[in-house]
Amino acid sequence: MNKEIFKLEPQALWKHFYSLTQIPRPSKKEKAVIDFVVDFGKKLGLETIVDEVGNVIIRKPATPGMENRKGVVLQGHLDMVPQKNSDKVHDFEKDPIEAYVDGEWVTANGTTLGADNGIGVAAAMAVLEATDLQHGPIEALFTIDEETGMTGAFGLKPGLLQGDILINMDSEDEGELYVGCAGGLDANIEFEVKHDKMPSGFTSYKLAVTGLKGGHSGMDISLGRANSIKLLFRFLYNAEKDFGVKVASIDGGSLRNAIPREAFAVVAVPSEKAAEFEKAVSEFEKIFKAEFALTEPTLAFNVEKADSPEMIFDSESQSKLVRAFFGCPNGVVRMSDAMPGLVETSTNLARVYSEGDKVYGKCLLRSSVDSAKEALAQKIAAIFELAGAKIGFDGGYPGWKPNPDSAILKVMQNVYNDMYGKIPEIKAIHAGLECGLLGGVYPNWDMISFGPTIRFPHSPDEKVHIESVKKFWDFLVETLKNIPEK
Repeated sequence: MNKEIFKLEPQALWKHFYSLTQIPRPSKKEKAVIDFVVDFGKKLGLETIVDEVGNVIIRKPATPGMENRKGVVLQGHLDMVPQKNSDKVHDFEKDPIEAYVDGEWVTANGTTLGADNGIGVAAAMAVLEATDLQHGPIEALFTIDEETGMTGAFGLKPGLLQGDILINMDSEDEGELYVGCAGGLDANIEFEVKHDKMPSGFTSYKLAVTGLKGGHSGMDISLGRANSIKLLFRFLYNAEKDFGVKVASIDGGSLRNAIPREAFAVVAVPSEKAAEFEKAVSEFEKIFKAEFALTEPTLAFNVEKADSPEMIFDSESQSKLVRAFFGCPNGVVRMSDAMPGLVETSTNLARVYSEGDKVYGKCLLRSSVDSAKEALAQKIAAIFELAGAKIGFDGGYPGWKPNPDSAILKVMQNVYNDMYGKIPEIKAIHAGLECGLLGGVYPNWDMISFGPTIRFPHSPDEKVHIESVKKFWDFLVETLKNIPEK
């Protein structure tokens, strides 16, 4: 136990956050945390509901004199992204997160921290437990599986919630209020590959792209970080031409919404070209390091000899998939005209792996413009269809269109200005907040999103700024005092 976390302010929030770090809760494996939150609500004597998909709703009555205020839904998601460094031994389905204080930040030892969205969940729990706050009727909505499909938000039914205002606590920059977000779409790629027997006279190797920062494929996509899969296929495209490289297997990336940090391939080259091939890997590492000197200081591209595989991809299959994945769009596609500095449209080549006679790929497309998202999907489909692959799209969710006349926006602007002497920035986010889906189910809701400062979510470098958590909490408490009357 890191006792330093319990000394942080506000203690009411941090104690709940620490409890959440001790409960394994990767996406789609949330039973333990659902049970934990349900038990929490029932022990407080509050009405606690679990809906048919696993979302938890806890209701708290208004404090005396506040009964005529509009009802507020405090919303966060229970799951977290399970990412770790390759040298870290950690089972996200069994092991607690090793959270600790590191100067001005709280971070974790070699894994994601789960501040996304554990801080938001902890804040709602602190509000539910508090006996010294002023607020109108409160409903805490804890959704499941936000990170891998938003199935909790998709499964939420109308009529369950009674509130008028949704306060989503899943944003990651203190001092900013979010009033819109991008929609998303998953691309699922499938190549059928034929195999040849491994020829004699070849030397086998394992290629490894490692040491990248990765990060959130929406919010961090504009930072220009390298994509390990793209680097690996860039090399393979050249090595195929220069050395006649044969690919036996490939495995890159892990999660659909994380920029890939690592990618690996088992390959073979004619033995007479082995020394030259090894030298080429070193030369490409220098090229990659030079191109990403500022964004990826620990980038590494290594080669080591490997046991000879029994089978390799046949030449036609390999040629098509190498060219398709090398040519697949990745990164920022277009910046927003309406909001300077905001990414409008992007795509992340998140996962590629071989399994038997198939090679699978996954991309996550994002855009705040539905037609642009559709056009990008068609472009990616065209590339893989030309290569003879199957491609399908699913998991689509809508964006959240900003409402300039939002009453809760005006309230929170005024409250923040009174507290801190400045108007908070109004922004949209290039990520999939649940607000778009939730607003479709409850179109009457006035919605806003805010949160503390979190850096590098979806990566083992994830950290949350301690001082910003205190400001986030104080701002939330004061906002609840100032919710308008019905």
